[in-house]
Amino acid sequence: MTDTIAADATLAPAKPGTTPARPFFSSGPCAKPPGWDAAKLATDSLGRSHRSKLGKQRLQYCIDLMRDVLKLPDTHRIGIVPGSDTGAFEMAMWTMLGARGVTALAWESFGEGWVTDAVKQLKIDPTVIRADYGQLPDLTQIDWSTDVLFTWNGTTSGVRVPNADFIPADREGLSFADATSGVFAYDIDWTKIDVATFSWQKVLGGEGAHGVLILGPRAVERLESYTPAWPLPKVFRLVSKGKLAEGVFKGETINTPSMLAVEDAIFALEWAKGLGEGGLIARSDANAAALDRIVEARDWLSHLAADPATRSKTSVCLTVEGADEAFIKKMAGLLEKEGAAYDVAGYRDAPAGLRIWCGATVDTADLEALGPWLDWAYATAKAG
Repeated sequence: MTDTIAADATLAPAKPGTTPARPFFSSGPCAKPPGWDAAKLATDSLGRSHRSKLGKQRLQYCIDLMRDVLKLPDTHRIGIVPGSDTGAFEMAMWTMLGARGVTALAWESFGEGWVTDAVKQLKIDPTVIRADYGQLPDLTQIDWSTDVLFTWNGTTSGVRVPNADFIPADREGLSFADATSGVFAYDIDWTKIDVATFSWQKVLGGEGAHGVLILGPRAVERLESYTPAWPLPKVFRLVSKGKLAEGVFKGETINTPSMLAVEDAIFALEWAKGLGEGGLIARSDANAAALDRIVEARDWLSHLAADPATRSKTSVCLTVEGADEAFIKKMAGLLEKEGAAYDVAGYRDAPAGLRIWCGATVDTADLEALGPWLDWAYATAKAG
């Protein structure tokens, strides 16, 4: 075993000689793209109306870049909406659910949140298919005559769907994918996705507060043919006089967006486009592989998601032998104090452990430099 802690954890371990150049391993908001600098952002749209010719041009350009980088087919629309991924997914639920039965998959906290909204807010009685943290539910149990809600990549559990093969082409219901920590990091078969949501703050390293809503043709058909029984807040309204509000998907946002956040997203998307096709996926793959090597070399560190086929490549969740919440908090605090890693404690509702972002905006060299610091923090915390 290489690069491991001393057998006697009571000895004061030496600090590693190399610190990650960018120790930003938070799972949201995530690390900025390499080379990012606020001074590099375009600023002509700042202080201008988002409804001005320039404002609408920049919003449309942002949408066009997302379509290009994602290789999204023309059959699917992209809209910038309020409330980050949460707002985008709730907009989809409030406007489209209720037309038929609903199945909700929950294997981490955000999936459970959609179950709570369906039951307590919308008052529908979904079929719920659950799995414990670290596990994926049995996808063969899904009744595709119903609308199906799922998270593509469980941000708080480190568990993802392996691909879209479990979604049938002849499904009767709609597929709703909360893809916020998955989009841009995985090759998604968009023919299988009717509704997808995400925020810029994950794989792109953008700012929060804005969500992105992707609608396939079957979702548009639902919106134009079905009116929910419950009232809709203004910021959720996607239909006008029985037709889709097409302007939302051409940069005419429902409410006022931050043009600074839009320019920040454009910077990230231009960087992503410059990597070439598959560039973001390749960087995420390399980062996940680097962290895998760190885990494999340490008997005190393990993946929460045991099955590599369903293990996240972005929000990687790890268990630490014998650690409780207080121990993890101490480890994370030590790493932050030394400027070696920021925000690596697991999600508050998840089992005690570490969560390390491996998305495309992180540099592989920084993950490789993190390994010895994890050893140091573990040994130091254990020594008391």
